[in-house]
Amino acid sequence: MSAATAIVTGASQGIGQATALRLARDFGQLVLVARNREHLERTAAAVQAQGATAHIVDCDLAESTSASQVIAQTLSAFGRLDALLNIAGAVPQIDLFEMTDEQWDAGLALKLHGARRLTIAAWDALRQSQGAVVFTSGNSALFPKAPYAAVGTINAAIVALAKAFSDRGITDGVQVNSVLPGPVMTGRRRSYLERWAPLHDMTAAEAMERFPREAGIARYGQPEEIAELMAFLVSPAARWMTGAMLRMDGGEVKSV
Repeated sequence: MSAATAIVTGASQGIGQATALRLARDFGQLVLVARNREHLERTAAAVQAQGATAHIVDCDLAESTSASQVIAQTLSAFGRLDALLNIAGAVPQIDLFEMTDEQWDAGLALKLHGARRLTIAAWDALRQSQGAVVFTSGNSALFPKAPYAAVGTINAAIVALAKAFSDRGITDGVQVNSVLPGPVMTGRRRSYLERWAPLHDMTAAEAMERFPREAGIARYGQPEEIAELMAFLVSPAARWMTGAMLRMDGGEVKSV
């Protein structure tokens, strides 16, 4: 019997990369998906240094043909699929009254529809292995705000989509959950703050200190912390957990 296999999307950086490295301890075979092949190769090297086998698929999941391509390559390379972690997708943070239809469509295409198509394409293989799926949303799903309308709206849709898949998964033996990270210090967030700070007469360090304070948290999260939660959700210990929405945000959401 071949080793367990997981697909990690968005594996070139941030939470996706951290999750791939964490899963290399639990899965013998990983399929790493993202658009940037050079960055994927770095992740693959780190995965293989931990003893797992890595297969790279550099594609844009916003394109409708990519999902079938990822699954075909996964089954060709490894013959099975046990876990799918949908992590890819950055949504533009643009005010509700300023976003164009094209920007809305771009935000939806990768994070929502890319994950939806990939999960559907993977379903038969996951049903055979009695596998697990994780969708990545964000805690903005719980408090959408006008300056970040698309982020909150799309994240809320992902939570609902994951819940719908979990309902089918009860019958088919596929476990499905969603994760809602709060503010995590990824390379993308650091770059944003470094651009934002001088426009507001701040240093990057001052900006990085300001935002957690305004969010009412002690510090930013780290990608590795979210990766631990992802790993738990696709582990035997979480097998009876399905249809759940798990927040990990340092206490940013104050409501019950």
